[in-house]
Amino acid sequence: MTARTALVTGATGGLGTHVTKALLDAGFTVVGLAPKVHPHDFDHPHFTALPATLDSLTEAKQAVDTILAHFGKIDVLAHLVGGFAGGQAIADTDDATFQRMLNMNLTSAFHMLRAVLPPMRQAGSGRIIAIGSRAAENPGAMVGAYSASKAALVSLIRTVAIENKDLGITANVILPGTIDTPANRKDMPGADTSQWVQPASVASLIVWLAGDGGKDITGAAIPVYGRGL
Repeated sequence: MTARTALVTGATGGLGTHVTKALLDAGFTVVGLAPKVHPHDFDHPHFTALPATLDSLTEAKQAVDTILAHFGKIDVLAHLVGGFAGGQAIADTDDATFQRMLNMNLTSAFHMLRAVLPPMRQAGSGRIIAIGSRAAENPGAMVGAYSASKAALVSLIRTVAIENKDLGITANVILPGTIDTPANRKDMPGADTSQWVQPASVASLIVWLAGDGGKDITGAAIPVYGRGL
């Protein structure tokens, strides 16, 4: 059987490294997309590095075309690209911050979806998994721009699920609480990390959704809150 091909965006991030390794361990051929990704970042014969950004639809389509030229298909899109900005009330949030959150958490996904859906639709199969946030459904103070961008991402993924439900394509979004990554530990040195979500748990869920067990799950926004209920 030909190995399934997974595209992981944000492959070198705190979550992306776990997701990439988990998919490789599960037998997927993985293309890891990130601005500065290198082949040696993952010592595995089925890993391919794709240095790229997703600042435009053109870049997203170029990335997808490169993968199709080499592997002929994209079975799974794990879209992990995103960013966080907080600390200001809505009344004090400037346009640049709001737009940056939309670009990082919503527009990048929109570009990837537009690029990857046509070949998935042509193939009659595909799994799309995006990383949202608990804040998408439970917004808090001082994170309004971030929460709004993640809420819009949930709506976008659910729409993709509806539009492609009869075409063999599933689309789901995971809503983790604070993930235990080096970056989050650095930014929140006094936090109780025992309440945080382990990245390996999110990675395992992505592998399951990408595999045979997740074939009937689509349009779901899946909470992963760890002990931080």
